[in-house]
Amino acid sequence: MDANPRLTRHKKPTFAELFTPKLVTVLREGYRGSHFKADAISGLTVAIVALPLSMAIAIASGVSPDKGLFTAIIGGFIVSALGGSRFQIGGPAGAFIVLVAATVAREGVDGLILATAMAGVCLTAIGYLRLGTYIKFIPYPVTVGFTAGIAVIIFASQISEMFGLTLIGKEPGPLVPKLMALVDAMSTVNIAALGITVLTISTILVLKRWRPGWPGMLIAVGVASVAVALLALPVETIGTRFGGIPRSLPWPALPVFSVDKAIAVLPDALAFALLGAIESLLSAVVADGMTGRRHRSNCELVAQGFANIGAALFGGICVTGTIARTATNVRAGAHGPVSGMLHSVFLLAFMLVAAPLASYIPLAALAGVLAVVAWNMVEKQAFATLIRSSWGDALVLMVTFLLVVFRDLTEGIVVGFALGSILFIDRMAKSIAVESDQPLVQEDVADATNGSRHAYEASDAGDADTVIYRISGAFFFGAASTVGAVLDRIADQRKNFILDCSGVPFLDSTAANVLEGAARKARQADVRFFITGASPQTRRMLISHGVKHPAVSYAASVRDALDLLKPGKTGTQER
Repeated sequence: MDANPRLTRHKKPTFAELFTPKLVTVLREGYRGSHFKADAISGLTVAIVALPLSMAIAIASGVSPDKGLFTAIIGGFIVSALGGSRFQIGGPAGAFIVLVAATVAREGVDGLILATAMAGVCLTAIGYLRLGTYIKFIPYPVTVGFTAGIAVIIFASQISEMFGLTLIGKEPGPLVPKLMALVDAMSTVNIAALGITVLTISTILVLKRWRPGWPGMLIAVGVASVAVALLALPVETIGTRFGGIPRSLPWPALPVFSVDKAIAVLPDALAFALLGAIESLLSAVVADGMTGRRHRSNCELVAQGFANIGAALFGGICVTGTIARTATNVRAGAHGPVSGMLHSVFLLAFMLVAAPLASYIPLAALAGVLAVVAWNMVEKQAFATLIRSSWGDALVLMVTFLLVVFRDLTEGIVVGFALGSILFIDRMAKSIAVESDQPLVQEDVADATNGSRHAYEASDAGDADTVIYRISGAFFFGAASTVGAVLDRIADQRKNFILDCSGVPFLDSTAANVLEGAARKARQADVRFFITGASPQTRRMLISHGVKHPAVSYAASVRDALDLLKPGKTGTQER
């Protein structure tokens, strides 16, 4: 006896299943002392990596280093506590440097904090509206292109610090004017700063090669700081430029709000939300690939939203999932979200205990750290593969990359996505096939109940008054004109027309309208029109657009339609 189809039908996940944080899931599974030990070790490892990165990203973004630490502490804790990924590590990310720096330059730090809070609200709404699923539709060439573009911009933004240049006036934001200003200032190179940059990068690379398990970035920054202090080198440090970092968190406070300010920073907030959603879900996917787990995308976006709101309350900047730190968390043996929460606790402890030491960190060392980060951000193998794979993927990649570098990050993503969508539509439209007559009468396309396929002879097609067409592929607006042109050539002298739709997995309203026009023409010419093999969903779409009896009859297969054309038979009517 067949199973009840209602019992085998896929059940939609409930609200609780979609939005229960992974922390709750892990605790329900049973959380033991060994799990806490693994999370503590991985949390400490990630905190050591995040400490210099958080300050470096904040400085590169045009704000003080403490704001990067506040972001990692508050935002990172919330992401892990409420997120839909077991291993996600939240904090400031290099991908945001360009957007954050532009917002600070235009609207000030108050505008940045307000935009961060508004982005958090947007991300929370996107998550609760369950739109996170659609983020995965961003084409791969777009993500590779904008990541490479961001890396170029980050590297360019650190040249002045790496060489210790003294620029006349403010450093321009756009790449070409920036490079021209840097070239003009090359006569002011600080050899000591350049030496610290080389020392930092060399230390990171050597440790990565010979001691990959060691925290190379933190050690490199420590070595550079000791060198500057012992040799009294004339280079700028966090202390000389920012006066150090505080030894405690600030009290939470609402962002400065006005309607005019909110309207002014709204585009920035939307850009933060879009990039944050893409970056965090990409990071979660990377973690899934490393562990075999599955994240909850909408739950993750809700957590990212609350994390950005929380960071803004403490004067922080944008929070997102960070791929490098998340991968470090996985490789360090994390068991679950407690690791990310402990990473924030360890950062807070570092700030409370070692804040005075941060004053000695040279800015050239942090610039060297970001130079390495920028180099690692570029997916070099993927970039080369996409360039060679097809002209379409290469076009989307290069357009996105060049727009991000020379125009604007959001513009690059939007244009790249639109171009990728157009190319996809073109490929899908070209994939549809319309066949007729002999190829169709060699094999019945409908599966029998036992899974076999029935063959029938060409003579079964009846007489010369019957014509059979088969459509294979997605029948949608992109292919409607092609199929319509074929159907318009149906000879008026044919009395019977069979259209086999068993190879059509999807049909939209434009395609249904094309078939409605073909059915109307067939009825006017007194041609019997059969549609066979259509799925229930396809039939519903066609009937709702007027493709129904008496203009059209439906049959399960071409064989059934041919049987109905025999003398004494009548066509079926779709109810």
